[in-house]
Amino acid sequence: QLHRRGFRCLHGVDGSAGMLERARSTGLYQELRLCVLGREPLPAPAEHYDAVTVVGALSEGQVPCSVLPELLRVTKPGGFLCLTTRSNPSNLRYKAELEAALGQLERRGAWQKLLAQEVEYWERATTEEESTQGNGYISGVVYIYQKCPVP
Repeated sequence: QLHRRGFRCLHGVDGSAGMLERARSTGLYQELRLCVLGREPLPAPAEHYDAVTVVGALSEGQVPCSVLPELLRVTKPGGFLCLTTRSNPSNLRYKAELEAALGQLERRGAWQKLLAQEVEYWERATTEEESTQGNGYISGVVYIYQKCPVP
């Protein structure tokens, strides 16, 4: 979808070499690097990217909320960050921690929230207990922030 909307210079990171190989096979990425988000710095200089996305990884047992300052570090002032998380029962504690961290960075003037949109049919649930509305799907949230210029 990003490529269809004009984004042509795409870089990706993942903690799994197998997922990087899958990404490489698409031919969409100019650069792919092995990096475990939240455990090591992103392999990019400060203020390097116009936009940073994290989709499907901000959840319990995956990427910790402590990654947020590192995402901001590599985003240009005025650049955008698009982040997602799940709203299923097993992720509610993480989601609350994430939203607290997002709000704290906003109150400190690091970024401005442009959107927080609930998505009812985010992904298929693997169990009935995880189905948010009993419809076979997990709901989620898309957050879009704009990094504030440094005064």
